[in-house]
Order: sequence, then C-alpha cells, then structure tokens
Amino acid sequence: MKLLLILLTLFTQAGEQYQQSNYAEAAVLYEQCIAEYPSAEAYYNLGNAYFKQGELSQSIIAYERSLRLNPRNKDCKHNLAFAKTQIIDNVEDNTFLLSAWATAIRNQLSMRTWFILSIILWCLTLITLLLYSSTPLPLPFKKASFHIAWIALLFAITTGLNASSLNRRDSLRQEAIITQGIVNAKASPDRSGTDLFTLHEGTKVTIHETLGDWSNIHVGNNVGWIPTSNLERI
Repeated sequence: MKLLLILLTLFTQAGEQYQQSNYAEAAVLYEQCIAEYPSAEAYYNLGNAYFKQGELSQSIIAYERSLRLNPRNKDCKHNLAFAKTQIIDNVEDNTFLLSAWATAIRNQLSMRTWFILSIILWCLTLITLLLYSSTPLPLPFKKASFHIAWIALLFAITTGLNASSLNRRDSLRQEAIITQGIVNAKASPDRSGTDLFTLHEGTKVTIHETLGDWSNIHVGNNVGWIPTSNLERI
C-alpha cells in the first residue's frame, strides 16, 4: 500500500511537470517511478518526456521498453515509429521474410500473455484427449475431440515457443540503441582499427559479443566493433 501511494504521488507530480513543459523534471520523476516499479505506462511517458527534450536515443529506448511490457499500446507504437523517422541511418533489414513475419507475430503479445495462452491450450489438449480416449462418445464427437486436441496441441507448442523466445530476448538483452551522435564501427576492438561504417544516434543494433570495453554489433548487412559506452541495451 505504501509503495502504491509513493508511485501514485510520483506519477502525479511527473504528469504535472510534463503539463507545465518541465520535461527534464518530469523525466526524473518517471525514472523514479520506474526504479520503484517498472511499468509500460511509466516507460511510455518517460519516452515522451525525453522526446520533448530532443533526447532521441533515450526516447526510443523508453518506448521499446514500454512495448515489451505492453505490446498492444498503439500510442506508443505510433510515437516510436515517429521517433525512428528522426534517425539518420537508413538500415536495410535483410531478415528472411518468414522469420520477420514470425517475429512480428511474436511481438504482438507479451511473454506473460503467450505463457498463459500456452498453459490454457495445453490444458485444452489434455481434456480433449481424455474425452477422446476414455469417454464413450458418439463417433462424430470423438472425431471432433481428436481434431480439437491436435489443433490445440499445435497452438500450445507455438505459443510456448513464442513465450520462450521472448524470455530469451529479455534475458540476453542483445538488442541495443546507439546513444552517441556519431559512432564509427571498427574492424577490430581497438580505436586504431579500420573504420567500416558509421552509425548515428537512435539506431537499433544487435550485440553478438563483448570484449573488454568493446561490443561486436550487427545492423543490417554490417558487422563491426564499437565502444560499449556508445550504446545502451534495451
């Protein structure tokens, strides 16, 4: 109860600061809310406060984190899409079409929702199998229960895989956002390495590995090393 009152107070104060165009103060208060209890709404409002300050990378990070908690927030999706239009880099996505389609479906729901759906479908599979195997039903009903069982099983496996994939994504935290204005990716984890390509603030990358103060990142068709301090994991 005490935590709820603290969060409510901070959230109200943050909203008041935002309405008064005190975006920096609002961002600090939303950060405090998130420190107490991370929520999709707090991250969404934090993203708005950062965007109003011109903090492109931080606003994108906040929007991305909000959507991971609540993928159905249309306002957050719209604001994230608009923020991405401000990114200088035009990275071509070379992801296989079927893989991109599967990822897009996976990201429509949260890990918790996929997990709950999987449990429900597994239960439905077991119930229909029991009806099919042990209950003296008329033939049409037995056939129907069998077909329902295998369809429920298929969806139970699919939803379970989606939940597992999201859990792995959130655990590994391989996706990151470039936080510096301009970053030169190197051929090796060293400042004397050859420059391969240039990235700008707000661009999303995938981290393959880290070595000391350097991270090996993948973006579009490009792979290179950049200082870890120039990015922030989502």
